[in-house]
Amino acid sequence: MLTDILFFFFAGIAIFCGIMVVTRRNPVASALWLIGTFFALAAIYTLIGAFFIGVIQILVYAGAIMVLFLFVIMLLNLGNDYQPDLRSRAWMITAGGSGLVLLAILGRVFAADTTAPLGRLTGPEAVATQVAEYGAVGAIARPMYTDYMIVLQVTGLLLLVAVVGAVMLAKRRV
Repeated sequence: MLTDILFFFFAGIAIFCGIMVVTRRNPVASALWLIGTFFALAAIYTLIGAFFIGVIQILVYAGAIMVLFLFVIMLLNLGNDYQPDLRSRAWMITAGGSGLVLLAILGRVFAADTTAPLGRLTGPEAVATQVAEYGAVGAIARPMYTDYMIVLQVTGLLLLVAVVGAVMLAKRRV
């Protein structure tokens, strides 16, 4: 019961911080709200018994990655002026359409009768069963490369687009 309450509390914090990341005009403020999201996710990982992943979430993402993000933001000097083409009506319509598509996909995911990645069991028991059956790496890799292959490929594509966008922003200023 307490675990459920804490889960919804930290999930609410993560959603709130995620919305604040997207809605802030100052990139440094967005990066700081992203740190709040990382801490809420680390708390959720801790609640499900994944203590190592929770600690790594804080050390790697909230620590190292956010220092890198802040360094790049300050290096590119993105906090001073805004390009008017990024705030035009076409970009707002595109962002709104993308948000509607995301809501439709989330509705499909929650409305469909899908199987859980760890089977019918939940919590530490399911993790222990999967680790005993497939090993530590196999328990993570098997669902990731079978059930969630498309999600993995889309994530890789988004990371590639982010890298290309960062190179184009840096190249334009040189």
